[in-house]
Amino acid sequence: MRATQSGQRRIRRHQRALMREWLMERLLLACGLLSIVTTAGILFVLASESFAFFSEVGLSRFLFDTQWTPLFVDKHFGIWPLLSGTLLTSAIAITVALPFGLFAAIYLSELAPERVRRGLKPALELLAGVPTIVYGYFALVFLTPLLQTLVPGLAGFNALSPGIIMGIMIIPMISSLSEDALYAVPHSLREAALALGAGKLQTIFRIVLPSAFSGVAAACVLAASRAIGETMIVAIAAGQQPRFTLDPRVPIETMTAYIVQIGLGDTPTGTLEYKTIFAVGTSLFVITFAANALAQRLTKRFKETV
Repeated sequence: MRATQSGQRRIRRHQRALMREWLMERLLLACGLLSIVTTAGILFVLASESFAFFSEVGLSRFLFDTQWTPLFVDKHFGIWPLLSGTLLTSAIAITVALPFGLFAAIYLSELAPERVRRGLKPALELLAGVPTIVYGYFALVFLTPLLQTLVPGLAGFNALSPGIIMGIMIIPMISSLSEDALYAVPHSLREAALALGAGKLQTIFRIVLPSAFSGVAAACVLAASRAIGETMIVAIAAGQQPRFTLDPRVPIETMTAYIVQIGLGDTPTGTLEYKTIFAVGTSLFVITFAANALAQRLTKRFKETV
């Protein structure tokens, strides 16, 4: 009798466990499908609204015109002023972030004691938790006046100041991901290089860093993608003057800043001017998608190499 009751209890526990596993599988499936449906919805909205825009504005005007004035009487729809502003600030950000982030990753992975590494890496990653609007006002009220004393002809709104601040913002991304790539290089390679008489720095720059090149490159591409999609810093400190220039001293407008400008509500919904934000958003999506795809390919190559 007792054996029968014990067996029934085990069966019931097993059935409850199976039910919990079934519910958890369905919950995880629902979460995955939700992300897919959300992405599909975003793509559908971008595609449909962009098609409506390009049905009124030819693709040649969008790609080959060098002026962007959709809100003026003399309307021009060339994407190049917004694209040049976006690439200019992103290039400045990568120029600032790459050396600092890479050297920080090398120090944490190869030179820092374990106790220092455990404390310094989370402290460095705290920079990623600072709200971007704080970075934007810091660039506007502190860094720009400081740079005006050093750079002749620097305007109050410019590409240099937000570019530098974006570089500081993405340092944790480059350092953290690059440190993971460097730390994953097998220690046998380091030991072999040291056994052959190589010094510590020679081992780092000639053995470890080339071995982790794909991972480091992927970190840089992801950081560049993050800089390209940044909104609040450039919306606050870069200005809202779309111009086709590579001069970092003058006001510019990025693709994200333009979307914020139109999204404030002053432009009537359904007008051609309103539809421009979807054309710009589609262009931004294509750029960031290509950058992320490149980063994924580099990461896959890194994993296969390791």
